[in-house]
Amino acid sequence: MTDSKQTTKTRTSKKAATVEASPAIASTQTTLLREHAEHQFAHELDELAKQDTRQRPPNWKLSPWAVSTYLLGGILDNGFEVSPKYIGNRRVIEIAVATLTTDRALLLYGVPGTAKSWVSEHLSAAIAGDSTLLIQGTAGTSEEAIRYGWNYARLLAEGPSMQALVPSPMMRAMEIGQIARVEELTRIPSDVQDTLITILSEKTLPIPELNTEAQATKGFNVIATANNRDRGVNELSSALKRRFNTVILPVPDSAEDEVNIVQRRVTSLGRALELPAEPPALEEIRRVVTIFRELRNGVTSDGKTKLKSPTGTLSTAEAISVVSSGMALSAHFGDGSLNASDLMAGLVGAVIKDPVQDQVVWKEYLETVVKEREGWKDLYRASREVM
Repeated sequence: MTDSKQTTKTRTSKKAATVEASPAIASTQTTLLREHAEHQFAHELDELAKQDTRQRPPNWKLSPWAVSTYLLGGILDNGFEVSPKYIGNRRVIEIAVATLTTDRALLLYGVPGTAKSWVSEHLSAAIAGDSTLLIQGTAGTSEEAIRYGWNYARLLAEGPSMQALVPSPMMRAMEIGQIARVEELTRIPSDVQDTLITILSEKTLPIPELNTEAQATKGFNVIATANNRDRGVNELSSALKRRFNTVILPVPDSAEDEVNIVQRRVTSLGRALELPAEPPALEEIRRVVTIFRELRNGVTSDGKTKLKSPTGTLSTAEAISVVSSGMALSAHFGDGSLNASDLMAGLVGAVIKDPVQDQVVWKEYLETVVKEREGWKDLYRASREVM
């Protein structure tokens, strides 16, 4: 089978009800850099569907109980283990799932790197079996991206018609009763954001050019994400806020939770990217997480030393990036074992976003904490190589 045929086969198999291979085997059978959640975890979704005897809302692939189990992990009655996709407060996920059983849209809100997009994708995968109905919010997002566009060649040749209309992911979700995702809602200009008001309140999308409308079928809903740290953010209007039930995704409560998250994601990424490196030692991950939490909180973990915080967010997602980058360095330019020198290159880039202010914060942290902490001398020496 050629690579192109292999890719085609992989893409078309996303809709299949079952996947026989284990996750480790399945990951080696695709040429895709990143599989959609409903394909990557198809074996878990299929097993949940088999064991799920609870009531399902219209057009849902799983019951609310099964959706939350898929995200939070658990062991089914037949002994099958579902891996956790989100590690944190169980009630947060339960509220998010319960919201989607109603006619209220869901807004996942919080600082960058708190797994908003990750949760959004997995909720869509579990509920609708399709996480691809996505609108990526940017400063250049137009109304057409949310409503619909036109095939202009056909429009000029035939005039306005349903055949000339190009539906947006939102419109397709309404027609087939699935979940539409809107990423970075507050990056979208305010006048374009308000395009959602009619969709969310009336469950209809007017098409004035054709004197008709597209009405939502049962199962349709919207999951939007937004963060509160973006500069130049476009605040949501009061009218639009009322159409959403807002669920705040917090940073991990404990260092151990954050270490667990980083370890799982880094291991998964290393396998997907086929990095020829050893899985990172837990102690190295713990050091990165400790640094991020201390700088984020403005105090050392023992509470004895106050610290200045950098301008960046130092999120869990950035910790994952630092460790993954370190693995790549160790794999291709080292001995395959993650060490302080590999970590430090990523740490400096993650902490120093402002070359003046953050540089002072980082140097002070190195001198007052890293240099004096037992067992961290290698990190301090490595910092001199990159600064």
